[in-house]
Amino acid sequence: MESLLKEMTDRDAFAKYPDPYFTCKQFSSYDRATISKDQPGWFANWDRGMFIRKETTDNREEYVMMDTEGPGAIVRFWMTFGTKQAGHGILRIYIDDNPQPVIIGEAFDILSGNILAEKPLASSVSELSLYEQRGHNLYLPIPYAQRCKVTYQVNPENQANVNDVFYNINYRTYISPVKTVSFSAMELKKNQKLISTVNKRLLAMERGVEKMKLFELALNHHLKAGESKSFVIEGANAIRHIVMRLKANEKEQALRSTVLEISFDGETTVWTPVGDFFGVGYHPLYTNTWFSHTTTHGQMESFWIMPFSKNCTITLHNLGQQEVTIYNAGVNYGKWKWDERSMYFGVSWRQYTHVNAGAYEQAMDLNFAMLEGKGVYAGDGVTLFNTASHTWWGEGDEKVYVDGETFPSHIGTGTEDYYGYAWGLPATFTDHPYITQPDGSGNLEPGYVVNTRYRALDKIPFAKSLQFDMELFQWTKTRINYAPVAYWYVLPGGKSMLKEDISGAKEKVALKRGDIYSAKLAICIEGENMEMVNISGGEMQYQAHGRWSNGMQLYLWNIKTGDKAEFQFDCDYPGEYQFIGLFTIAPDYGKFNIYLNGNKITNNLDLQHSGVDVKEVNLRQVTLRQGWNTFTVELSEFPKGQSVCCFGIDRLCFWKVN
Repeated sequence: MESLLKEMTDRDAFAKYPDPYFTCKQFSSYDRATISKDQPGWFANWDRGMFIRKETTDNREEYVMMDTEGPGAIVRFWMTFGTKQAGHGILRIYIDDNPQPVIIGEAFDILSGNILAEKPLASSVSELSLYEQRGHNLYLPIPYAQRCKVTYQVNPENQANVNDVFYNINYRTYISPVKTVSFSAMELKKNQKLISTVNKRLLAMERGVEKMKLFELALNHHLKAGESKSFVIEGANAIRHIVMRLKANEKEQALRSTVLEISFDGETTVWTPVGDFFGVGYHPLYTNTWFSHTTTHGQMESFWIMPFSKNCTITLHNLGQQEVTIYNAGVNYGKWKWDERSMYFGVSWRQYTHVNAGAYEQAMDLNFAMLEGKGVYAGDGVTLFNTASHTWWGEGDEKVYVDGETFPSHIGTGTEDYYGYAWGLPATFTDHPYITQPDGSGNLEPGYVVNTRYRALDKIPFAKSLQFDMELFQWTKTRINYAPVAYWYVLPGGKSMLKEDISGAKEKVALKRGDIYSAKLAICIEGENMEMVNISGGEMQYQAHGRWSNGMQLYLWNIKTGDKAEFQFDCDYPGEYQFIGLFTIAPDYGKFNIYLNGNKITNNLDLQHSGVDVKEVNLRQVTLRQGWNTFTVELSEFPKGQSVCCFGIDRLCFWKVN
């Protein structure tokens, strides 16, 4: 416990490759129907009441949540419950095959009460939510030398149900030989003073910058649209503090379109919009964590440790169309003894713009990070604008693949669970060292959301590669802007495989729902997203190839003259639109009649062509109805010289007529 507790507040340790080396993995209540990407159930969502097995001990039923061999340590333990009663179940932690648990008590008391520690080592968020609806987080390390087993017993007296239990347990396993002193009541008592000290340091976000002898480099500059400015630091040093403010006519856009790039010893590892770097996205918000501090007045500070052996180049890019003034800006840095364990700090960012989201068949994995080399994954965040009402956008689970794993060693129970809270609730929380939701107003209604999780003892080392994906699973079909940022460290030669998302940083930020999902925008329906109502002849499938939008088309074949196929798509904005269709053309495609809501749009549309391509057809002005609209295709003439006939829809586009 002693060395792990000290590591939690040792900022320099984050920039050192782990020695002794360990892996970090996760036990959770994820839906066990999730087996493989190529099998049904990859986005299965019954992430509750899932355990390793059930055991009977002294006539009581215990559900096993975790069972692993050491040496290792539990480094993060999160739970929430479907009912208040379930949280009063009994949690037991057995260590080194001792038949008696070293920790026993109600889950609420252990995870966020004061049985083991006070907050923030044991805390629940958000404190603005009902206690039973919070995420309950235990960061107190629980080491074990040989084995650790965690069980849960629902309390039959209060009629609790095991299906009301959700959990995520992150744990280390040391690969190299290491002497481990297992957790015990005696060890807990022995380390009480240190636990109290660590708690106070974490609660105060003790950064120590003002006590160090540091150099300062000013970053103040006025950037014209499209302009960049670089600043250089020479020698073996480490950045310990970055601070800045921005001034612009459109402040929100400036936070997104002003990009921070940092190269260490000639290797560029940081490329991200400044707002996302500091953990607020593109709104001035209050945050206060172990690694960042921002105010609603626009002051932004970072406390990541960023070492380098020879030099460092900091570049600020203005990718926007307005002038931006960077002021009260600077870097504090000091001497660093570079060695074989020293790592470069990295940040990668991208935005999934106007992405169509939904549940199950519409769910998708969005990539946060793709890293190669040796390093440590240190945290991430997401900034998004949700356009759906009365529904939760973040049902999807994290999936982390380390060193070429085919199945993720981290798979969770929901995006909010990963970020430490629960039930998609919009209540804000900050002033926690590792987790924060400075704005959750868009969680269940159209609006803005920022979630961040910094990793402490639960950082994830990798020896070859790391891939971090997060499911985007939204309960209703909608459109969303979704921008993840990832924080990591790599030894020299390590790198991010993601390209710099320049277009995403230039994209106009969403301040209201209409900026994403507006009748003024084109409504584009991918062919493969339409629902089939009826087909009188032939067969249908979704055909994949890189030539089509999103790599897929809706495909009909074995069609005969007179055969019809009818499909539906949903429209939130009724009115007059210019109809443009993108259809496949090929040798075995014929002539077709097109109908919209029963009205013939075009007659004998010729899609036969000597090669395979996509043809844009400007049809005519049409009226879209609120709700479901029908699109019908009818074969009017068989392709000459062919034995079969096919038809393909890449997508349908409707442009609003003013």
